[in-house]
Amino acid sequence: MKSELKTALIFGIIIVAGVGILSVVFSTLDQESSLANISENIQNQINIDKTGFKTAPDLVGIAHYLNITPEKLKEEMKEKVVLYDIWTYSCINCIRTLPYITAWDDKYSDQGLLIIGVHSPEFEFEKDPQNVMMAIDKHGINYPVVMDNEMETWKAFENRYWPRKYIADHEGYIRYDHIGEGDYEKTEQVIQNLLKERAASLGIQTATDASLVDIEEFEHTLFRTPELYFGYEFAQNRNQLGSHEGFQPEKTVSYNVPEKIELHKFYPTGDWKNHSDSMELVSDEGTVQLLYNAKEVNIVTENRAEIEILIDGKMLPAEYSGKDVQTGSNVLSVSEPNLYNIINSNESSSHVLDLKIKGKGFQIFTFTFG
Repeated sequence: MKSELKTALIFGIIIVAGVGILSVVFSTLDQESSLANISENIQNQINIDKTGFKTAPDLVGIAHYLNITPEKLKEEMKEKVVLYDIWTYSCINCIRTLPYITAWDDKYSDQGLLIIGVHSPEFEFEKDPQNVMMAIDKHGINYPVVMDNEMETWKAFENRYWPRKYIADHEGYIRYDHIGEGDYEKTEQVIQNLLKERAASLGIQTATDASLVDIEEFEHTLFRTPELYFGYEFAQNRNQLGSHEGFQPEKTVSYNVPEKIELHKFYPTGDWKNHSDSMELVSDEGTVQLLYNAKEVNIVTENRAEIEILIDGKMLPAEYSGKDVQTGSNVLSVSEPNLYNIINSNESSSHVLDLKIKGKGFQIFTFTFG
């Protein structure tokens, strides 16, 4: 019995030892396999055929550098993933994208992302650096903004839209291009992927947080009034001015009260000078009437005025009051050149909007809708 017990004990020790050795061997193989997979993934991220991609053009014709100097920006751009945001500060579509862009700047700037706001103006007042700085402060923009006043960088990108986002990888190749609002999750995923690619290429350890910025996206109305332009050049080929007097370039026109109004057209009354990009109130008082369909109405204006807002002939109700209208009233005070939200409701509907304006020299450029 003792001999059999001894034999069994020895046999058991041999089995345990063998299992231990096999465990070490398989563990080593797993580690080597894991390291091989990581190495292969890194290599795949580095070895990307970029012959089909264009390189981002140089920033050219820049009138002003805001939040940065030209020399510092040139240095910052080296080996960074660069998001070029082409925007202008009175564009409502651009404004709606800014919370996402500023959030991406906060989240990824330490990981190798550089955001550059390329401010390409639509209107003359947007060429003033003080006006743009006001917008930068208002929207909490901390990344560099370059003022492309003569649209030279806009042309270098072969762009035609506000807003537009281009993302270039750390070697300067444009890897993503998006026009307008939306696709925020996809855009952020592109940022994350290009930052991983950069880290792999440069041998840098970075955070791997795959979560996405959580911001409620503006829901557009499917059927809404299109943007309406008050400038005779901007309104070319658009039948938007309903008054029979029409546009008369660089003349002061006395517009009469219309007998009837049509949807998606505006009707000024009073004396208005027709400019290429706007109308200027020459009389002390004037009105603009509009039959629109939307849940949100914005205007772009310049110079001082007090504007009384009526809907369907009645005082503006609280549930339709825009964010820039004085609380508890139906009056909008405008001073600086900017975009102002005058109607803000939960659902789209059709209404007659009347703006009763006091302020000689007041200029109006556009109506925009949401």
